[in-house]
Amino acid sequence: MSGTSEELFDFIASRLANFALKESEKFHMAKGRDREIGFTFSFPVKQTSIDSGILIKWTKGFAVSGTAGRDVVACLNEAMERQGLRMRVSALVNDTVGTLAGARYWDDDVMVAVILGTGTNACYVQRVDRIPKFGGPKSHSGNTIINTEWGAFADGLPLSEFDKAVDAASINPGEQIFEKTISGMYIGEIVRRVLVKMAEAGDLFDERAPEKLSTPFILGTPDVCSMQQDTSSNLEVVGSILRNVAGVSSNSDARKIIVEVCEIIAKRGGRLAGAGIVGILEKMEKDSEGLIFGKRTVVAMDGGLYEHYPQYRRHLQDAVTELLGADVSKNIVIEHSKDGSGIGAALLAAANSKYDHDS
Repeated sequence: MSGTSEELFDFIASRLANFALKESEKFHMAKGRDREIGFTFSFPVKQTSIDSGILIKWTKGFAVSGTAGRDVVACLNEAMERQGLRMRVSALVNDTVGTLAGARYWDDDVMVAVILGTGTNACYVQRVDRIPKFGGPKSHSGNTIINTEWGAFADGLPLSEFDKAVDAASINPGEQIFEKTISGMYIGEIVRRVLVKMAEAGDLFDERAPEKLSTPFILGTPDVCSMQQDTSSNLEVVGSILRNVAGVSSNSDARKIIVEVCEIIAKRGGRLAGAGIVGILEKMEKDSEGLIFGKRTVVAMDGGLYEHYPQYRRHLQDAVTELLGADVSKNIVIEHSKDGSGIGAALLAAANSKYDHDS
């Protein structure tokens, strides 16, 4: 995450080489053919074609040098050549677009895709005639896909002192504000900062300022999620995580308070994500002149945060239902599309193959 561009792409290519060695004997390429890859790349790029894109900036804590302003497809193709791999990238795909493509393959009603994992982003299907600054070739369908990069949204977001502290201490202060309030990389850190302040202000723990708990990112979002799943009478799982991860001892009352803090932060994150989805749906409804809310419309979701955090998932759904109302929300289906981005990238790579295929 903090090395050079060549180190990062050489690492990816080496893992790809190891994976290819495990491939079944029946998958032999025809003579003279290279393998074709769908490259899921979940960072902001200026995409100049289906198989090229210039990295605008890193997000999600990445600080790899020498990549911004370069074509990431060329970076990976060159790394694969250094590994001696006969492979080429035939499709560069944002992870949200991959998720939409993978889910849309099975269900024509999929119109929106959202990633909620380490980071977050969303894309949606848009009518080309509703995009004033669109300068590309028009598609046969009259539609295109808008990658919102919504992790960078900031206007109007209510930020707490803890959000501001997380942002100030990040490698990209003032950027990716929405992402820093709702995504998996930051929820655990927000909870940690709340607990440190509570410890300093009172007797939440035996120590006023537990040393280990004061370490940034020592408490991860998976830890927060696990604490919320604890149904034991004395919240033993919560106590174990606090002891083993954060280095603090706790009593039953403190554990109950900590679970409540986790719930508050997860609820806010889920509801903000749900509000983002509603914002996209309302824009689509307006641009389509009323063709979205009156029919089945599917939002495809992918990412570990959405998949593994049931309370977060529930709060997101509740917010969508509350904001749209019961009548409209019954037509909005929010579905998990497991590894949708990888499947979608493979489908798009196949669709853009330079070879003739029998099937």
